[in-house]
Amino acid sequence: MANDDLQSIVDGLAERLQRSVAIDDPSIRLLAASRHFGDEDAVRVASVLNRSVSADLVERVLAHGVARWTGPGSVVVGAEGCLPRLCAPVRCNGLLLGYLWLIDTGPAPEPASVELAAEAAERAGVVLYRRLLLRERTKARHEAILRELVSADPATRTQAVADLRDEQLFPERTGHYQVVAVCCRGGDGIPAASRQAALEAGVEDGLRAVPGDRHLMVAHRTRAWILLADEQVLPRSRLDALTSRVAARFGDLTGGGAARVVIGTGAAVPSLERVVESYRQAFLATRAALLVPGIGDIARWGELGPYELLLKMPADDLAAASRLPALVALEREDGQGTLLATLEAFLDHAGDVRRTAESLRVHRATLYHRLKRIEHITGCRLDSGDDRLTLHLGLKLRVLARHLPEAAVAEFDD
Repeated sequence: MANDDLQSIVDGLAERLQRSVAIDDPSIRLLAASRHFGDEDAVRVASVLNRSVSADLVERVLAHGVARWTGPGSVVVGAEGCLPRLCAPVRCNGLLLGYLWLIDTGPAPEPASVELAAEAAERAGVVLYRRLLLRERTKARHEAILRELVSADPATRTQAVADLRDEQLFPERTGHYQVVAVCCRGGDGIPAASRQAALEAGVEDGLRAVPGDRHLMVAHRTRAWILLADEQVLPRSRLDALTSRVAARFGDLTGGGAARVVIGTGAAVPSLERVVESYRQAFLATRAALLVPGIGDIARWGELGPYELLLKMPADDLAAASRLPALVALEREDGQGTLLATLEAFLDHAGDVRRTAESLRVHRATLYHRLKRIEHITGCRLDSGDDRLTLHLGLKLRVLARHLPEAAVAEFDD
């Protein structure tokens, strides 16, 4: 159906009743509104201007149980600037698709008016149901293309690029593409369907922080990813807002308990052909967030230092490489972990004795004594560039390997 069918239903009912009519989606976001007949209140005016109302008002409306209604009823919120309303739930095939609203400015509406509102809500349900089916088919088509866009097969990726261009999803001037990956872990007590719903809702909420509507997403079980496309690289502030909203919404819907969501961002790339690079980086970044405690729940490619190289290793190779004989010997002799911590601090500070001693809060003489013991136990010379590189990489590999059993994750799969 044409995009103005919903508007025609609203306008037709408004003219018959000589009252303003509005239809919202299930989240109380405005879909269509008629002209006013002098019966509008402050909430209706704000809704038309902003296409939504405040979160507090949404909660107060939904608290009436309107989401479970199957026929029209009255809603009295009692908020300032909000008159009572007749609410007719918009449904089709049992699905709640929205709400039709009439403002009550006087006595209870006549039965004929209520019946007309119910009929209009039923017609609107058919329109919205058809839109839903079309949107779901389009979404499925786009998700299939996106999966092919990051396939391991170059020919499949080439065809996906051609398909995206045929769909004309992105303007020709689009010059930057970037992938944001989201993975959730834990929350075994939460039903899988609820966890996936929370993941999708979090991603969709995060996209509201990004201008435009040219961004695509794929979600499946415990993982999702977003393809951002724009003329310019998305500013860091926008990207931070997106990732924060994803995490916050997921936390709200899962109760902020054992379920955890980690987010990785890949680097921006200049063409669709190179989206696979940003995709792989984004999911490697989520792997870093899961494996390296100090990184936190949001990891950005380009800020992960040596882990960007090490994370490309297969899990088995990474675990094997972490068992460096020199560090195994040091751990065996270092029951309290003091020498390992000293070695890591020394190497992280590029061998600067003053800064290392300050970070460890020890006297330089104590530090020199520990370094001598480390050399003796490991058989390595700390004035040798090769030995220092070997030990430093070994320490970073140990950090990753320590958390592999409970957090092994690499790339998005179906």
